[in-house]
Amino acid sequence: MTNWVLTDSWTMTRRGLAHRARRPVQMLVGLAFPVLMLLIFAYFLGGGMSVAGGGDYKEFLIPGMFALTMAFGLEATMVALTQDLNRGVIDRFRAMPMAPSAVLVGRSADDMLESAASLFAMIGVGLLMGWRWHNGVDEALYAVGLLLLLRFAMLWIGIYLGMVAGKPELVQAVQILIWPVGFLSNVFTSAESMPGWLGAIAEWNPMSATATAIRELFGNPGWSGDSWPAAHAQLLAVAWPVALLAIFGPLAVRRYRGLSR
Repeated sequence: MTNWVLTDSWTMTRRGLAHRARRPVQMLVGLAFPVLMLLIFAYFLGGGMSVAGGGDYKEFLIPGMFALTMAFGLEATMVALTQDLNRGVIDRFRAMPMAPSAVLVGRSADDMLESAASLFAMIGVGLLMGWRWHNGVDEALYAVGLLLLLRFAMLWIGIYLGMVAGKPELVQAVQILIWPVGFLSNVFTSAESMPGWLGAIAEWNPMSATATAIRELFGNPGWSGDSWPAAHAQLLAVAWPVALLAIFGPLAVRRYRGLSR
């Protein structure tokens, strides 16, 4: 049974990778967009920014952009899923002798492979810009693991919202709802510099937890603070994605099972 699930899931993953390979321009745009965002904020806007407690703004910004990158590109997965729904592809898959979970598992695995490639591309650009980690390879790898965990949680939110939207043209409206989560965080500036109520919201943002945790792990500035979220960022960087997965994973599976009803 397990081999059957793994084989079918890998088949669906290869299907997604094959579709991406036929659209190289879209893949390049997906890789280039977060890089352009990083360059804009680092070089065009970063000159007037300061870090609470001192430190180089680029060293503060780049880990935050790693976290924000984990929210980029969800619309591609959402659009692909809604296209399969509207073309009847999902119905054909459901009628085939294959593991029912293979479609969603394959979709998530395909996205995670692309997300890992995008993250490592961002890390390479950051190194070229002069960013460095300072706490050793083990903690750097732990930070990368936290980033991918955040992406996995965000992905299942996207899968669920994609099935709720139902049509590709509605995905953009749903995607707009995700962007405030990224910008209402400490990715670009520290929560201490915000008004009290806004800073409190930003500190409890799941993306802020990951950004703060990886800054600490990388040894970059901007992760210290007196608040509970700042002092327990690594705990929250695990707890938030796990909680989101516990909510949206079952919701996505239930929605998928009820598509033909």
